[in-house]
Amino acid sequence: MNKTNAMRQLDQAHISYTPMTYEVDENNLAGTHIADEIGLPAEIVFKTLVARGDKNGIAVFCIPAPSELDLKAAAQLTKNKKIELVAVKDLLSLVGYIRGACSPIGMKKKFPAFIDESALLHEKITVSAGVRGIQLLLDPRELIPFIGAQTASLTV
Repeated sequence: MNKTNAMRQLDQAHISYTPMTYEVDENNLAGTHIADEIGLPAEIVFKTLVARGDKNGIAVFCIPAPSELDLKAAAQLTKNKKIELVAVKDLLSLVGYIRGACSPIGMKKKFPAFIDESALLHEKITVSAGVRGIQLLLDPRELIPFIGAQTASLTV
């Protein structure tokens, strides 16, 4: 397995993780499907969403796979009146990742990051390794300060 940028950054920071590989289904990139593929409960498989606010630009949100982002809460947290998810076609140029492989680690630029507070209820969660087919199982208590994230209630 080739190391991804996210893996290299975690290695440099001496943060342990376990890569979890799965067969990619281009027709089903849902986090809940990935959870089934790697044999973990969907509530510990976190998806990374990128949003743009009307006042303060780009922000990154990590939430459990079966959940939906609360856009009102996201707007309040980022001090925007309105916030919406970035179009899939714009992801690569903005953050360096494609849909289904968006990781909160190793983006092109450092953006404000938020992780749903439910992450702290678990010893380990997964986030994308930055490529389709690999999730990283790690301690959220190490991930959160590493990416400079705030925890908050982010789901509806």
